[in-house]
Amino acid sequence: MKTIAIYGREFSEEYDNIIARFFDYLISNDAKLCVFAPFKKLIESRFELKGEIGTFDKASFDASKFELMLSIGGDGTMLDATTFIKDSGLPVLGMNTGRLGFLSSIDLNHMEEALAQVLSGSFMLDKRQLLKVETDYELFGDENFALNELTVHKKETQSMITIHAYVNGKLLNTYWADGLIIATPTGSTAYSLSCGGPIILPNSGNIIITPVAPHNLNVRSVLISDESVITLKVEGRSEHFLVSLDSRSETISENVVLTVSKSEFEINLIRLKNHSFLKTLRNKLHWGYDKRN
Repeated sequence: MKTIAIYGREFSEEYDNIIARFFDYLISNDAKLCVFAPFKKLIESRFELKGEIGTFDKASFDASKFELMLSIGGDGTMLDATTFIKDSGLPVLGMNTGRLGFLSSIDLNHMEEALAQVLSGSFMLDKRQLLKVETDYELFGDENFALNELTVHKKETQSMITIHAYVNGKLLNTYWADGLIIATPTGSTAYSLSCGGPIILPNSGNIIITPVAPHNLNVRSVLISDESVITLKVEGRSEHFLVSLDSRSETISENVVLTVSKSEFEINLIRLKNHSFLKTLRNKLHWGYDKRN
């Protein structure tokens, strides 16, 4: 019997039937389920859940009680799920009800095949690097890590901000821009990509530094080793700036120095048979697809 934690957020009513099938399949195959309490409440307002299903919240979650976690939603939901898992090593698989879905790559229309592999243990683990940020102010508390990216962004003004970026204590560049993204290989297909950053493969051992709308058009993304330590100092016309780790944000002042480096732990993403990052890349970005054919 698999003991599974299920995390999710709001979803549209068009997914009601398929999510009901999702739970019915797991319960009929003797899985022991525990669901994020607000998500269970939402589900029960839409349809009836059969069987005995427990709940958890942020305070009560204990990763050691579970064999894996299933995330139902888009990539943002998966990023939220990592704040429960933290350094526990608990494997997680994303079932996609979002749009693009690089992290939540399993289409719910093919869930029976995916869940059969999960329940039988016929899957592999992809270890994904994270970033951590350190400050004198204990920014983000014990959730000071990111699977996708750290972003520094302007907050209270339309004017650009100035970001001094150092790598291993040496000045890389002073960026005049709307912001700066420090991304992992996993995050290379997220915000960094939309700002012109490169796609790099998981476990490539790199960190991407990508400016957001830079004033100097010849300023481009830079790849550095993930063994590097990045220091950021921010200034501008505003007294406050925005720092984001994946989907979590905090406000800082210009006297806060951000130190960014590779986290001591990784996240274990479940990879099913016949799935790979390259296949997901082709499918999601429609590479090789020509509507004329």
